[in-house]
Amino acid sequence: MKIMVINGPNLNMLGVREPNIYGKETYHDLVAKIKAYAKDKGVKAAFRQSNHEGDLVDFVQSTHKTYDGIIINPGAYTHTSIALLDAVKSAGTPTVEVHISDPDEREDFRHISYIRGACLTTVKGKGTDGYLEAMDIILEYLKKDR
Repeated sequence: MKIMVINGPNLNMLGVREPNIYGKETYHDLVAKIKAYAKDKGVKAAFRQSNHEGDLVDFVQSTHKTYDGIIINPGAYTHTSIALLDAVKSAGTPTVEVHISDPDEREDFRHISYIRGACLTTVKGKGTDGYLEAMDIILEYLKKDR
């Protein structure tokens, strides 16, 4: 079982950027947490992060027929990127959208998610533990699908 974890802009700044919203865990801490959880679940997790929209599209497309699932936190591209929506639809890889904070409790412009329509579900407002919940959702979905 292979899952790609994709993080968008500014997530490399976890622990530095607005810790009152995103917490004090660093990006390195996040990766270590997910790796440990994945290992316990028998999952191989790959990690990609970029501040560039085209890179994120390339990461999503690369999962086609090579990964069993995607966990994606598109960051600010959640609210602007039709290209990411199209990439998730094109790849056909079961995807869960994750947000550390709850965008619906923040500024109005953050209430819109273009990518959500192509995802199994969205996990939001659960801190970095939301990534672990997203992995469980994908694993449960794949178990039912087989």
